[in-house]
Amino acid sequence: MTGQSAPRFAVSIGVWAVALSVYVLAVFHRSSLAVAGLAASERFDISASQLATFTMLQLLVYALMQMPVGLLVDRFGPRTVLLTGLAMMTAAQTLFALADSYALALLARVVVGAGDAMVFICVLRVVSSWFPVRRIPVFTQLTGTVGQLGALAAAAPMTWALGAVGWTRAYLVAAALGLLIGVAVLLVVRDSPEERHVRGPSTSPRALVGGLVEAWRLPGTRLGFWVHFCTPFSANLLTMLWGYPFFVKGEGRTPGEAGLLLSLMVLTFIVAGPVIGWYIGNNPWHRSTIVLSVVAAMVLTWAVVLAWPGSAPMWLLVVLVVVVAIGGPASVIGFDIGRTSNPVERLASATGIINQAGFYATLLLVILVGVVLDWRTPGGGTDYPPEAFTWAMSVQFPFWALGLLQTWRYRRRARSALGGVATQVPATF
Repeated sequence: MTGQSAPRFAVSIGVWAVALSVYVLAVFHRSSLAVAGLAASERFDISASQLATFTMLQLLVYALMQMPVGLLVDRFGPRTVLLTGLAMMTAAQTLFALADSYALALLARVVVGAGDAMVFICVLRVVSSWFPVRRIPVFTQLTGTVGQLGALAAAAPMTWALGAVGWTRAYLVAAALGLLIGVAVLLVVRDSPEERHVRGPSTSPRALVGGLVEAWRLPGTRLGFWVHFCTPFSANLLTMLWGYPFFVKGEGRTPGEAGLLLSLMVLTFIVAGPVIGWYIGNNPWHRSTIVLSVVAAMVLTWAVVLAWPGSAPMWLLVVLVVVVAIGGPASVIGFDIGRTSNPVERLASATGIINQAGFYATLLLVILVGVVLDWRTPGGGTDYPPEAFTWAMSVQFPFWALGLLQTWRYRRRARSALGGVATQVPATF
């Protein structure tokens, strides 16, 4: 067992697994609205733009909290912040289950976003504290990969639950899971092998801001930011809100087929994550090359689907969801670049800077897709024609263009920062 004895490794796996269960639940809460979008439109009598506001506010809160959460984790340790986030998500999903007005439902999604924002950074800090350096890329990818089981549970099972037991009971059961997992976190998770709670030094607001500025100045942090900007937003767009309506209304698929396509996305994420994690652990100099290749594949596949005359065939939609899903594990490469570019005392802060990028992109796209659908749907409502989705999904392409440009730009700067010129040292980006 490289770098760890077998008993110590088993304990590390146990701590990580319990912390990871919180992330699985967070992804479930984040994604549960994707299959409930049409039901939410009917329950609250809202338009596409209003429906998009649910996800917009949730993502906005998530993204805005990334840097503050990174500072909180550096100061108070991951265990405390993780428990706080879990409590917030549990309370918010309970409110969402019982909400009978659009305003209350919006408030619930805001709090879900705030709690969700506290989870992933904490789990990554647990990974960096409990595993040897060479294993960190693999377990970072596994964290993102296994976390997508939450999205899998939010696809077909949540679709069934909404139809079988109704809105309120389905979301109350989801909220109750937080209580069970919270007990496990209290009993098992420790901030490090040496201490249950690890506290950073108390610093002034000026020093905290200075730490964020120093992290952002590093080309590696900026490269990680733009990697995370351009890789996950297409998968997020489909799994968090618009995938189910796109497949059913835009491509003429049955609800069952739509659920299977969304489930296939999650399964692809689960398979691709460990493969990418293993590869970059052994070949770190190819990290940005993988990202550029994955984004190019997404651009090409979406272009073919949207240009296809009439509804795209099922085989092409399968290719689409597989390619888009690989963008999820590719986005985690951004965190590994940030990890190898920053000192440990700024690791959570740098992770927070990077993690917000993909969610800002997703946030803007969720809004734009809703606006375009309303614009291209005669008479408003949720009876979106296929042509409206062709227009709406096309708004992704400018985002990819910006992300590819900036990734290429900061990849060159990061390599130069390492050795003056890229040819003098191995290109670790």
